[in-house]
Amino acid sequence: MTSPTFRSADRTSDLVDRFRARFGGTPRVYRAPGRVNLIGEHTDYNDGFVLPAALALSCWVAAALRDDGRMVVRSEDLGKEYEWDVASTDATPAHSWSDYVQGVALMFGRALGKKRDTGDQDMRGVSILIQSDVPMGAGLSSSAAIEVAVARALIDLAGAPMEPTEVARLCQRAENEFVGARCGIMDQFIACHARLGHALLLDCRSLESRPVSLPSHVRLVACNTMVRHSIASGEYNRRRAECEEGVKELARRLPGLRSLRDLDLAVLDREGRELPDTIRRRCRHVVSENARVDRAARALEEGDLEIVGALMADSHRSLRDDYEVSCAELDLMVGLARETSGVYGARMTGGGFGGCTVNLVDKHAVSEFRRHVVSGYQAKTGRAPDIYVTEAGRGAERVV
Repeated sequence: MTSPTFRSADRTSDLVDRFRARFGGTPRVYRAPGRVNLIGEHTDYNDGFVLPAALALSCWVAAALRDDGRMVVRSEDLGKEYEWDVASTDATPAHSWSDYVQGVALMFGRALGKKRDTGDQDMRGVSILIQSDVPMGAGLSSSAAIEVAVARALIDLAGAPMEPTEVARLCQRAENEFVGARCGIMDQFIACHARLGHALLLDCRSLESRPVSLPSHVRLVACNTMVRHSIASGEYNRRRAECEEGVKELARRLPGLRSLRDLDLAVLDREGRELPDTIRRRCRHVVSENARVDRAARALEEGDLEIVGALMADSHRSLRDDYEVSCAELDLMVGLARETSGVYGARMTGGGFGGCTVNLVDKHAVSEFRRHVVSGYQAKTGRAPDIYVTEAGRGAERVV
């Protein structure tokens, strides 16, 4: 793995040169990381608990002010460019990567109390050049990395400081209200708050968190199935609606129930007998997953990787059978990982229906792990998977 320090310096210099060639002038540079979630899947939008870690893979943004009231955004990875009037009141999603940028700009304008319908000339434009190490569509939160990196740039250029949690909330609103994805706050929060060498135990209701140290001999390895099934986006929103239906029905018998995080399995088993089978299984996953997150955090702090691995296995089974968001490729990837010595735990990560698995692997076993998983997966599917070997990285920051 290339060291993050070398990568940062090299990427920054290259991005500044590219920015000057396209826009002229000297930009400021920001970065925000992708993430893997060790355990706690589909719990964040249920006010639950999650245990993510930032990756040493980031979205990089070079940005500078402009005087024409235009936002001009270019993706170096995709070779595409969008622009719009920052004072426009009729912005609509383009259903592309640019929506994450435009959504953040809109929410930031609202947060500053700007009245876009007045044509306020104080609304200055921004030139933005984006390049990212975080693979798109792999379940490693490339969207939150873009959102947070862009937000940090806009906030800094405007001279309007925000606390990291405010930034995370702003970026979540952009995705919920403009992009149209009903995501929880986990991805944006870890991108803002991550600590080097640590995962973060996050209560998604109170937003209280604490860092959880990861053993120095363990590597985070994300394995990309190279598939993203077309049902992923719609099914994600459907799962959220199913959870909300479960809460609504259970609240008839449990007055005051706010979300599934307020239940334990004993109460769910007793009070959920009349729920439709699908709704009951969705609820069972979330309730049991919250308990697994708490136990996994304690096991990591105690250095008990055997328990962590068992909990990750239980999580994957629950996501496959109760929440039904896994797929054949993810199941195959997890199975191949578990056949390899030096692997402490493996499970799917992200929304599901493709994307990545997350694996805790002893640093001395990484080469054999990579060989076995790549050869086994390619033999079964005909696809060569991408393997990302990393350690827990830092949160968003201004680089230069």
